Amino acid sequence: MGRVTRTVLRCLPLAAVVLTAVFALAGPWLPVHSPTAQVGAPFEPASWEHPLGTDFLGRDALARTVHGGRSIVLQALAATALGSVVGLLAGTFAGLAGRGPATGALRVVDGLAAVPPLLVMLLIAAGRPGSEAAVFVAVTVVSLPFSVRVVSEATRRLAGLSYVRTALARGDSRFAVIRHDVLPNIVREAWAEAGIRFIAATQLCATAGFLGLGAPAPAANWGRLVRENAAGAVVNPWPVLAPAALLVVLALGATLAADRLTSPGGHPRGERSVVT
Repeated sequence: MGRVTRTVLRCLPLAAVVLTAVFALAGPWLPVHSPTAQVGAPFEPASWEHPLGTDFLGRDALARTVHGGRSIVLQALAATALGSVVGLLAGTFAGLAGRGPATGALRVVDGLAAVPPLLVMLLIAAGRPGSEAAVFVAVTVVSLPFSVRVVSEATRRLAGLSYVRTALARGDSRFAVIRHDVLPNIVREAWAEAGIRFIAATQLCATAGFLGLGAPAPAANWGRLVRENAAGAVVNPWPVLAPAALLVVLALGATLAADRLTSPGGHPRGERSVVT
């Protein structure tokens, strides 16, 4: 029984992320009220008909919350996937190139990392008002330097080992060395970086919604819901608490799930030990 309990507890973070993501993605197909129709007075309290009450325009708060997570989760997943692929490619090649050739490229990466992420996002997304694609590009760009740095440092530690030097000396291409000798040994770092990237992406996407970037109103966004209903939180706090709680659950669950995947006993299958 103790073993079953421990297994359940280990799976809870991943289950929280999956359930929250499914809830967000399936929102438009759930049997709720229209997210744009006025169904009552502003900030009505919770009731059987409206479990979260109404928002500042009298719309059903549950429907707004259900529809508000889809864009955030899709943008965060897409930004995480694209950023991870680009970060792995750029980071591994920079790590194998050695300190001389890679120094200039990494200094550019460090310069980009020094720019405040929110400023970069505002410059990119504000230039294309109402564009979800602009928010996606901005979120990917601001988190890419960190990915390149993490992967390049992990690759550089492996580049000095004998089995990597031997593979390069016998004429193996850098792509082959990365595929067969480097990537299997940085899986743990890659998963950890992707988990951090996903958490940051969800928070940045929510921040974009809070600032009014991306799809304009009346489109629902968990970040926008918090801003729109903050003034009436004393009368009816649920339109603010519900989307904020879902963002917290998504971030905390992703953190614990990434920690579990990258722990010594829980790393993803396929990783192999370094052979020197």
